[in-house]
Amino acid sequence: MIDQATIDRIMDAAQITDVVSDFVTLRKRGVNYVGLCPFHDDKTPSFYVSPSKGLCKCFACGKGGNAVHFIMEHEQLTYPEALRYLARKYGIEIKERELSNEEKQAQSERESLFVVNQFARDYFQNILHNHVDGRSIGMAYFHSRGFRDDIIEKFQLGYCTDSHDAFAQEALKKGYKKEFLVKTGLCYETDDHRLRDRFWGRVIFPVHTLSGKVVAFGGRVLAAATKGVKVKYVNSPESEIYHKSNELYGIYFAKQAIVKQDRCFLVEGYTDVISMHQSGVENVVASSGTALTTQQIKMIHRFTNNMTVLYDGDAAGIKASIRGIDMLLEEGMNIKVCLLPDGDDPDSFARKHNATEFQAFINEHETDFIRFKTNLLLKDAGRDPIKRAELISNLVQSISVIPEAIVRDVYIKECAQLLHVEDRLLVNEVAKRREKQAEQQAERIERERRAAAARANTPAGNSATVPNSDMPQTAANAPTDDIPAPAADSPTQKTAPAPYSPTDFPPEAALPADAYESFIPQEGKEGREFYKYERLILQMVVRYGERVMCNTTDEAGEEVPVSVIEYVINDLKEDELAFHNPLHRQIMTEAAAHLHDEGFIAERYFLNHPDPAISKLTVELVSSRYQLSKYHSKNQKIVTDEERLYELVPTLMINFKYAIVSEELKHMMFALQDPTVANDNEKCNSIMQRYSELREVQSIMAKRLGDRVVLSF
Repeated sequence: MIDQATIDRIMDAAQITDVVSDFVTLRKRGVNYVGLCPFHDDKTPSFYVSPSKGLCKCFACGKGGNAVHFIMEHEQLTYPEALRYLARKYGIEIKERELSNEEKQAQSERESLFVVNQFARDYFQNILHNHVDGRSIGMAYFHSRGFRDDIIEKFQLGYCTDSHDAFAQEALKKGYKKEFLVKTGLCYETDDHRLRDRFWGRVIFPVHTLSGKVVAFGGRVLAAATKGVKVKYVNSPESEIYHKSNELYGIYFAKQAIVKQDRCFLVEGYTDVISMHQSGVENVVASSGTALTTQQIKMIHRFTNNMTVLYDGDAAGIKASIRGIDMLLEEGMNIKVCLLPDGDDPDSFARKHNATEFQAFINEHETDFIRFKTNLLLKDAGRDPIKRAELISNLVQSISVIPEAIVRDVYIKECAQLLHVEDRLLVNEVAKRREKQAEQQAERIERERRAAAARANTPAGNSATVPNSDMPQTAANAPTDDIPAPAADSPTQKTAPAPYSPTDFPPEAALPADAYESFIPQEGKEGREFYKYERLILQMVVRYGERVMCNTTDEAGEEVPVSVIEYVINDLKEDELAFHNPLHRQIMTEAAAHLHDEGFIAERYFLNHPDPAISKLTVELVSSRYQLSKYHSKNQKIVTDEERLYELVPTLMINFKYAIVSEELKHMMFALQDPTVANDNEKCNSIMQRYSELREVQSIMAKRLGDRVVLSF
């Protein structure tokens, strides 16, 4: 693990203009630089680089960040890999944290498995190119499929002879341990403890991780060399480094093309991917003959929101495949389907056409998934009313998982026209499905919470606020674009609204990231009004956390400065509250822990944070283009947010508390309607008591809320 001191040196050395200009032609515009965005087909320069902030951002597609984020996105690297890339660029030696014995052992074993796979890849390639059987059998097969030598080399294809233990013997001879040969699945052990090759007599397709490491292999049988073998393909079994549900064949070779084209083609097999690459279509991955998993979808979604699924026209295969595509819709992806001509699969079709012809065919024949599914099932349903009812139910289920309300509405109207049914019927059915899904999600969250509480040996319901309960998620009050101004008794001078002692702010003042329980479900809260205030407060913490916002007096009557971080932490602690987003809680906890470190600057600390999720969120907060208000003093001088921290931070805190109390009360009411809660007198009384307390708090807060100032987004 790269230590923080090394990360800081890398970030200090990595000048954003220097890093970006390696890939983008930049022109100076005022204090910034501008160029064509490398992440989408930019016609007019929309990619801005700010040397003073060390940030870049495309105001068309929204991508950007600091130097590390740019390299991660452009080169499709992980956070540590991007840091190493920049360290090499600037000649910085990487110093890594000393690992524990357990970490060293786990890392050593994982690395050993990758090393064995790398040896196997090289062995199979060598056999293909240099062994007599490799050239006459393996290479002959690949050439018969129309694969060029450069494509065979690119995908690192290989061959394993029909000897049952040739690879095992060579690996043992080279010093590779039997344990790792078995764990990778390259070999298996017989009852008499002898090693046998898993892929004997097969051509080999290495499977690569996103970063290019060989994580597994697929082997295709060649009938002439392996008589009597019935299984056409053999794949590596699950191992410590290989989980089939997490990998996509071809993603390593396709990732940059997917980002550039902003589209991913999904096919079924290895040869489909290879043939399409050879024809010039590189933004393609394969599910390797299995249904898509959530992990695979999330991997694709990192690079694009658009996917086109290519089918070979086999009706049975299509019907089996479309069952899993609802998961893609649930992730909010834009799914299209393209049927290839009869008798063609992506492999054979790609061999007959170049990239331009292939793309033209797809553009002409692709259709969105919902329309495709409707037309496909309508053919089967015919005039049978029962089948048509089943068809409507099937389509309603697919539409109901789409997260965007506008997209759902468009599909509902389109399906109503195709099926000749009323819009209202489909709207009602979709609403019922979504309500049921919300209930199931709430139940799942509650089960996970109870399981976590049981693991921690913490009794449920023993928190500052009532824990989650089995209740449906419902939409909160529509968020407004304004924030109530400070109350009449709020500070008009730079003094704290309440007396605080410096001892109120120990490093551990923030609540632990996993200790806060709320009645509000963790997921689906981004649209809630309190979440808007939570983000704005965090923005103040990141931008101005170490700055003094007001003064207070200690027991000796001495003035003591109070920073933004100290004020926010104490104010949350006073009411036993915490942020709802776990990432936000982690930032607050670390801000409290490091506030008194020498030279601590919140913005710098979190921009250079080793957790890429935190550093990327910090970039968003720092580079956000909205401000709380446009405030003018009497002489019309514009007063900055930093100059008004003593006013803005307390305002945000009171509004956050009011919004969160209102949300808690609403979910309590839903919980009290749950029969399981209503029949549990102890739990019901506890919720009602808490409800009464929060109502009083809400009433007090409401009296303090006065005039409003408008948020300018």
